[in-house]
Amino acid sequence: MQLTHLRVLTQDYKASFSFYRDILELPVKRGNEVSGYAEFGAGDVVLSLFCRTHMAGVVGAAELPASAVAMDPMVIILRVDDVDQAVERLEGMGVSLAAKPTDRPGWDIRTAHLRDPDGNLIELNHRIR
Repeated sequence: MQLTHLRVLTQDYKASFSFYRDILELPVKRGNEVSGYAEFGAGDVVLSLFCRTHMAGVVGAAELPASAVAMDPMVIILRVDDVDQAVERLEGMGVSLAAKPTDRPGWDIRTAHLRDPDGNLIELNHRIR
């Protein structure tokens, strides 16, 4: 098996598309603000967006509530050259952090955390020596 995509199921597709394209500056490989499905370049894996209700219809879950869980069920990890510079740019664009930049020596990385418009957790990191 080979991981090819990480698909974010979004409640607000247009806001999420703009966030990943304009705020995180991921290159759009497929789709647009109104297509309901998009793919972004993210290294060797494709980060895709899809309307949550459309996916629920595909798997026969359209009638179930879109309830939130108490803890995050996943995190999108994005490697950046410099966490502090990335955070400075994002905060300048009005993005709020869920967790400020922190060295995590046990993980060998420096991290910062934020959320996309649907509340999905995103980690930015770079290696520390």
